[in-house]
Amino acid sequence: MSAPSRFYVARLASLNVFDPLGDQVGRVRDVVVTFSTGRRPRVIGLVVEVPGPRRVFVPMTRVTSVEGGQVITTGLVNMRRFEQRANETLVLAELLERQVTVKGDDGPVEATVEDIGVEQATNRDWMVTRVFVRSGRKATRGLLTRRRGETFTVPFEDVAGLHSTDADQSAVRFLEQFEDAKPADLAEVVTDLAPKRRAEVIAALDDERLADMLQELDEDDQSEIIETLKQSRAADVLEAMDPDDAADLLSALTPERAETLLQLMQPDDAEPLRRLLSYDENTAGGLMTTEPVILGPESSVAEALAVVRREEVGAALASTVYICRPPHETPTGKYLGMIHIQRLLREPPHASVGSFLDTGVEPLRVDAPLGQVTRTLATYNLISVPVVDEQQRLLGAITVDDVLDHILPEDWRDDRYEVTDE
Repeated sequence: MSAPSRFYVARLASLNVFDPLGDQVGRVRDVVVTFSTGRRPRVIGLVVEVPGPRRVFVPMTRVTSVEGGQVITTGLVNMRRFEQRANETLVLAELLERQVTVKGDDGPVEATVEDIGVEQATNRDWMVTRVFVRSGRKATRGLLTRRRGETFTVPFEDVAGLHSTDADQSAVRFLEQFEDAKPADLAEVVTDLAPKRRAEVIAALDDERLADMLQELDEDDQSEIIETLKQSRAADVLEAMDPDDAADLLSALTPERAETLLQLMQPDDAEPLRRLLSYDENTAGGLMTTEPVILGPESSVAEALAVVRREEVGAALASTVYICRPPHETPTGKYLGMIHIQRLLREPPHASVGSFLDTGVEPLRVDAPLGQVTRTLATYNLISVPVVDEQQRLLGAITVDDVLDHILPEDWRDDRYEVTDE
């Protein structure tokens, strides 16, 4: 099967990539081009997301077909993580929604790039030849008499500013590609962008999604991003983060900056963070979250299952319900015990959760060191463990993912996409 002579880049987004035997390799995430003075931009390859997930580079010389709603390759794919070079431009991430001017008989017309057309030259190279744009203002005379919002296609040579990064650029179309992506995958893509484009994408994210993404970054990247936000938005994002992650981020900032943000937050959101910041980061208090699932002993199994089913409750926290005397906000009344979700699924919905508490696991004190925390989780095969104070009030819970963040090497996020040679 021979490759078609032309395609539009936006139509490739999220298309499946197959090898010659029909096995799926991954899916298209972007197209890489290079700009040269005096000639059309050259398409050098595709960015393909493969299982892992990992983004890898597939040269256009390995692409045999881009038709029928799929991309076919030779099957020879280098599985090393894609890293964008200084002379490379990502079409979907960096060119779409860029503000340009289009040449007309009556002068330039302002427009926004909607898509990029690519054709294969006689020497087999793939070149950018057409630009699909949406007009931003009306030209009164000439061949390019356009209404605002009208779309049309023009030759690449008639477009100025396609390679410029000076103008502001929307990121709505770019983020549409990652609407269903996990926060960790979005974090990888965003941190790889050029600083200006990264700032535009961050500005387009809502607070909840930005908070989820920040929780997947290391402290240096978190601090860099939070420092670029207006103080009011930074406070809103911190409120949307899990308390333990927000406290870790605040601890990486200067004390003055952290205090300013805490004062801008709602008191009910800031108070737990102040408590977490008072503990050493390598103790149970520094590792815990202040928002585990907490119910009273009179609550029914049906009520408990309804709570852990909520979308905002993460998988690790949803595994265990902690039973306490009122109040049921941390710090609670006396801690009574916990119930694992498997037990809840085995009991009748009308039964009270206080009837079958697991009291065999001793809760941790807030000053318990990291080693004791890891031993407790490993000894009892737990996903989470309770943390109490001297009065046996529940202060929070530590989940296994919080512990992993502290015992893995600091650069584990950088290494997770690397593939070793065998």
